[in-house]
Amino acid sequence: MADLETQVREPAWLAARRTRAAELAASLDLPRFKGTAGWEFTSLEKFSLDAFAAAAPGEGDASAVDRVQTLLEAPEGAVTLGQVDGRVLETPDAVEDGPVVLPLTLAVERHPELVEPYLGTIVAGEQDLFTASNDASWTGGAFVYVPRGVRVDAPILLTAIADAAGTALHRRTLIVLDEGAEAEVWEQFLSGSEDGESVLNTVVELVVGQNAHLRYVCGQDMNEKSWIFGTQRAEVARDGQLDWAAVAFGSAKGKVRMNTLLAGEGAHAKVTGAYAPHARQHLDFDTTQEHGAANTTSDLAFRGILSDRSTAVWRGMIKVDPGAQQTDAFQECRNLLLSKRAHADAIPGLEILANDVRCTHAAAIAQIDPEQLFYLRSRGLGEGIAKRLVIEGFMSELVQRFEEGPVRDALGGAIERRMTQVLG
Repeated sequence: MADLETQVREPAWLAARRTRAAELAASLDLPRFKGTAGWEFTSLEKFSLDAFAAAAPGEGDASAVDRVQTLLEAPEGAVTLGQVDGRVLETPDAVEDGPVVLPLTLAVERHPELVEPYLGTIVAGEQDLFTASNDASWTGGAFVYVPRGVRVDAPILLTAIADAAGTALHRRTLIVLDEGAEAEVWEQFLSGSEDGESVLNTVVELVVGQNAHLRYVCGQDMNEKSWIFGTQRAEVARDGQLDWAAVAFGSAKGKVRMNTLLAGEGAHAKVTGAYAPHARQHLDFDTTQEHGAANTTSDLAFRGILSDRSTAVWRGMIKVDPGAQQTDAFQECRNLLLSKRAHADAIPGLEILANDVRCTHAAAIAQIDPEQLFYLRSRGLGEGIAKRLVIEGFMSELVQRFEEGPVRDALGGAIERRMTQVLG
């Protein structure tokens, strides 16, 4: 990868935006455990965002790329964009009549007409210390724009590496698909070392235009001393489609909010999540499927494997706005506990303000069925192999939600490597 040495002058509108956000952040406190809505299961008692200096623009050790084990293995031909701390490592070549893939800092300078109308419009209502700090301090970041009617065949891989201990990487991603466009964007968050304590504070905005189709895979495999906080939101226009996959294996503790707004008639979203904490890791997911228009559909499925003394929380809400008739929504979360000390909470919810809808949910938390193990062992398999087969079967249903191709291969490979790491 080649270093990017470019001095970027931010426009007045962005500078003013950062100033307002910094002022807001200075007036806000951390969410309070059981005192702030949505934070009933994740305590920040021993955490202080002020203890982590924001990653500075242009600073970062490029050699971290060679030290990191990637989470998502992109196929040959993928367009890549990398960042270590505040330093952008690679800028793809421009493609005529094709997508724009740039660090967000450069996109603001080169394509303000594409960035300004969308930046901050999707993640606008969640005003807390993390979103305000991100708005004020993000650096590098990523911007993907796919013009009207353009189909991008190869995946676009975005990588952010938090490397310097004691720092906070405020990461901002904006992905916009114009009418009739189609693309596959993968984003992964990694750590440059195994023992450096850092913070990743990410905001992701996904704009899916009319009749557009976005496949977005977001994975994190941070080291187990790091913190991760994410606010990720998508808005899908009329007849648009969103396939969204989230993979979470790393960090010591954190919380990620994933909201999908089906804003136009005929919009569809499929959201898939996989997590596998171990040791004393704690992962917290807060998902919302908001149906803002009639004849929209959503399908969410999360599955988790928990071992040792790890904990996980999933809280999901299906929200049907007034007038969103003919809504069809489903959500489920299933957890498999591999030890007696692991703990999971699965909390589905419904908020329905229309009278012609179909909304269903399911949640389950269980340990491995001893009868399944007995069946496999009675056919000559060892206990470890039998146990792994049961776990792989449990997680394989998530992978099968995607058609054969790069996304299914990447998710399957990531889950298999994690199983090897956790189970041996």
